[in-house]
Amino acid sequence: MDNFISQLGLMFPQLGIHITSGLIVFARVLGFIRLAPIFNRKELNTIVKLSFALLLSGIFVMTLHIGPPPADNCLLVSILLNFVVGAMIGYMAQLILLAIDAGADMINMQMGLTSAMVLDPTTQSQTSILGKCISLLGILIFIEVGGLYWLVNAFVRSFHIFPIYATSIPLTKIVNMDYLIQMTSNVLYMGLQIASPVLLATLGQDIILGVISKTAPQVNVFQLSFLFKPVFGAAILVWILPMLMNIITGYFQSYSNIF
Repeated sequence: MDNFISQLGLMFPQLGIHITSGLIVFARVLGFIRLAPIFNRKELNTIVKLSFALLLSGIFVMTLHIGPPPADNCLLVSILLNFVVGAMIGYMAQLILLAIDAGADMINMQMGLTSAMVLDPTTQSQTSILGKCISLLGILIFIEVGGLYWLVNAFVRSFHIFPIYATSIPLTKIVNMDYLIQMTSNVLYMGLQIASPVLLATLGQDIILGVISKTAPQVNVFQLSFLFKPVFGAAILVWILPMLMNIITGYFQSYSNIF
């Protein structure tokens, strides 16, 4: 590959530079799309993702004014490093949405809906309908508060911090490490904050049913709990939905400066 591009560069100098830089930029875009939220959705066809990656690569090559590669540059190493940088940016953005998924799993378990699982074709795994709805709600709020703009802005900024022909990744410059540490440490905390109303409501219901079982042993509270928990939990979710959206919005906005 290196020999072919070098020979092509001798015959058409500008064409060889654009092909080399285009391959490297395409590798970074692929790594970004592979792990970034929204872009990594399985609902998007692979052909659509590849076409979008090619389109973005062409735009970046034309707008960044990339110069010729150094004499000692290795094309395969540059492709690998750029793929890692793109995947790193996408994965750190995906961490923001993990707290929403954690809260959705807690609510689903507390409402007793763990047995009502369906196959999610987008992830090829078993998931609950309630958890999927809350996760999709988080994605919609992420788009509404400007999450896509943060992602694209961080990706464009990475070309200035880590040029495509660089050989060392400046991690502290690509991402704000304080925000990253805080974000990863608060995944469980944010999940509990989202699920706390349902957790407290169902805990109170369990206490009431426990008192009923002691005062009236003939009442089968075990079967009643399977009936009351989903209905009571759904009512609590409908009641707190506006507050839940405000909490998720504030959580996303607090990490708008991570990149």
